[in-house]
Amino acid sequence: MTTKRDHGGGLNAAIDQYGGQRADWLDLSTGINPNPYPIPDIPAHYWHVLPDETPLQRLLDAARKIWNVPNGAEIVPASGVSAIIAQLPNLIARSQVSILDPTYNEFAASFSEKNWTLRKNAPVQVRVHPNNPDGRVFSRQDIEDNHDQLTIIDESFCDVCPEKSLIDLAVQPNHIILKGTGKFWGLAGLRLGFAITTPELAEKITQQLGPWNISGPAQYVGQKALSDTAWIDETRKGLASMAEQLRNVLAQNGLTVIGGTDLFQLAETASASALNMHLCRNHILTRIFPYSEKWIRLGLPANATDLSRLNEVLGRF
Repeated sequence: MTTKRDHGGGLNAAIDQYGGQRADWLDLSTGINPNPYPIPDIPAHYWHVLPDETPLQRLLDAARKIWNVPNGAEIVPASGVSAIIAQLPNLIARSQVSILDPTYNEFAASFSEKNWTLRKNAPVQVRVHPNNPDGRVFSRQDIEDNHDQLTIIDESFCDVCPEKSLIDLAVQPNHIILKGTGKFWGLAGLRLGFAITTPELAEKITQQLGPWNISGPAQYVGQKALSDTAWIDETRKGLASMAEQLRNVLAQNGLTVIGGTDLFQLAETASASALNMHLCRNHILTRIFPYSEKWIRLGLPANATDLSRLNEVLGRF
């Protein structure tokens, strides 16, 4: 069984349909930081040799520090969180999984393709925290006592609210916390994600992923990004400010904000498809969903100019 993947992005397809050049478009279709971490100069040897253990350890040390990974938990790097998600059904001999919908659909696709059954209540549970697209966060009380099965908590969007992280659960038996550099750091093209879990599960995931599962340049850039606490602190402030401004613009134009994070806002309108088409005709790409006629998700504008452009186009709808 194949579950259709439905993601943000796809700017080239929008250009094919509505015209213009890439530079003409304002892409608000993802929850990726529009002001990404600046890529440092990468020493040339990282492009010419296989990934080595020393830069890998530096990367893992930086990840352990920035995410307060508890002692006893292991960190497994991979070429993006999605690479880990693809391997999750292979970690346990079960066939039923609980994924709270609506959420990031890569989980359902991965489990469905391995013939797992999706159920409201199941021994294996997946929780996206904060959730995409509504920004719902979970408490420890919301996570079922599931030590003899498997619990996956995807914290890809949690770097905007680190105080809500459930990272301490990574040392609990059969718990996996997923982290990445694609959203908060805006480095989706770097393809760098992490599974943080017990040594036993870490070994299983490592065996599934195989050797050299991230590149040398990803090791280097990732270590720099995760270690830059000044950039991280300033970025959290900037994202929070822009998210508030975006909420105000949406409300002023008659949309009801019903959820989100400091990386995206989810709004409700009478016809999401009609609004989406209007925005696309003005070369602004957003995200609508096949399961809702009213929901539209908008990522953050990069600056005041982009926010003003969105406001002007929304005002003409």
